[in-house]
Amino acid sequence: MRRVIAAVAALLLVLTGAQTAGAANLLTNAGFESGNLSGWSCTGGSVVTSAHSGSYALAAAATASDTAQCTQTVPVVPNTTYTVSAWVRGNPVYLGITNGPSTWTAATAYTQLSLTFTSAAGQTSAQLYLHGWYGAGTYNADDVVLDGPGGGTPGTPATPGNPSVTSTTASSIALSWPAVSGATGYRVYEGTSSRATTSGTTTTISGLGTCETHSYTVAAYNAAGESARSGAASGTTTGCQQVGLPRHALIGYLHTSFANGSGYIRMADVPASWDIIDLAFGEPTSVTSGDIRFTLCPVAECPNVETEAQFIAGIRAKQAQGKKVLISIGGQNGQVQLTTTAARDKFVQSVSAIIDKYGLDGLDIDFEGHSLYLNAGDTDFRNPTTPVIVNLISALRSLKSRYGSRFVLTMAPETFFVQVGYQFYGGGGGGDNRTGSYLPVIHAMRDALTVLHVQDYNSGPVMGLDNQYHNMGGADFHIAMTDMVKAGFPVANTGQTFPGLREDQIGFGVPAAVSAGNGYTAPAQVQQALNCLARNQNCGGYTLRGGASPGIRGLMTWSINWDRYYNWEFQNSHRPFLNGLP
Repeated sequence: MRRVIAAVAALLLVLTGAQTAGAANLLTNAGFESGNLSGWSCTGGSVVTSAHSGSYALAAAATASDTAQCTQTVPVVPNTTYTVSAWVRGNPVYLGITNGPSTWTAATAYTQLSLTFTSAAGQTSAQLYLHGWYGAGTYNADDVVLDGPGGGTPGTPATPGNPSVTSTTASSIALSWPAVSGATGYRVYEGTSSRATTSGTTTTISGLGTCETHSYTVAAYNAAGESARSGAASGTTTGCQQVGLPRHALIGYLHTSFANGSGYIRMADVPASWDIIDLAFGEPTSVTSGDIRFTLCPVAECPNVETEAQFIAGIRAKQAQGKKVLISIGGQNGQVQLTTTAARDKFVQSVSAIIDKYGLDGLDIDFEGHSLYLNAGDTDFRNPTTPVIVNLISALRSLKSRYGSRFVLTMAPETFFVQVGYQFYGGGGGGDNRTGSYLPVIHAMRDALTVLHVQDYNSGPVMGLDNQYHNMGGADFHIAMTDMVKAGFPVANTGQTFPGLREDQIGFGVPAAVSAGNGYTAPAQVQQALNCLARNQNCGGYTLRGGASPGIRGLMTWSINWDRYYNWEFQNSHRPFLNGLP
């Protein structure tokens, strides 16, 4: 294998203030010429003789459940630009930096992939990765380069292997990791903050809040200094809110402010099969005002509408049965853009007024159309910068804080705003700036989110984790789309991965009838999807990347009104089936 060493170190400062890296390949065993995988951490792989140069190369076989990722973490200098390259072949092969840029190819002959990245201020390590894709077979890699100045000190220990979460309580997360030769101790970090120091390979982080998700890395140290940090492990403390829902819930929208051709249903007449009733809709006085208003359907449109007193009495009766009644904000015609902090504050005030007036259990976010989008350059869903995103997150946190642990928060995005983010992310430019724009909101609110029920309807074809396009209207679509929410997925070409949600936070939405929306799915197909997702049975050839979800929360439909119009097919088919799930 050829070790690439540049002749001249570039010491000039670029306009961004980042230093250009002096040339030196920081990777150990970069060409696999040791004849083994020393220096690399791989979920699967071996060394073979079909090399690009030298005697050996990496061969790693991606399976239906694993991408055969190989990583290596190296010390780096903060605020410095590095060059990365590798000669690869396979369909596909990805090269990237964790939490940084990535690239890929589908080549049958060795082809060079390359990219650059700039370390952040305070960043002392970087992890390079190579991987294939689920079920795509074997890829090869050779002559891998991460070019620039190293940040370590001679004699420091090697980087520890990734930690594992071994147990959790309501206030603690326990971790373990592999031992490192020559280390006298280990430091556990959360972000840039040291959370624990220990001489062993286990520790417990205490003093945490209930139902909080935390991410930790580990560094080894000795008298010479500290290693680069490991990859991260995430864990969630127990004690997540229990809002009184059944294990498997039936969720439906009730046309409360309009009839929509399917007729008005009084609250008192909604059958007891429905566990969450979403009042459709609260809408803004203008797109950017943040001022949400809700009124009952006018008598001229809904002759059988009840009085407000009767409506409120109907809500109380449902709640006495253990049902949850929410105000749903948005819908197809209710565009909501919280472009300013004033709009954010008005949103919190006006939504609170609706919840308080009717004594509701919480809020459903059904932002569609152009309500959410990502500004150019807003490419990290974990740290969004676009005002309509940032202000919505702030508003939801305020409402959650106001109403506490019993507050029910649900979301009903379209696939365009969630799963399409696997291929395209709006802030990256070059396409529709709305793609994937729900992801930062879901991620920021994941510890407070009761149910995410993506609308598996009114959708075009969407690529799943099997890298195949799936079309609405059958079990296959619901299986593939819901699996993405459970397993998580890389977000387009951002270098970030959206972590999956807990199974009890996940449902999916379907039209109640053919007139309710495009993508109606016959009951047998809906139940096949549920059986696959809950039991990992009858999946039609699709392999669940997120595994079985016996605690999947349930089904959402548009709408209760359309279901009645079609003689309650949805309710009568799926309520008993949900009751029979594990």
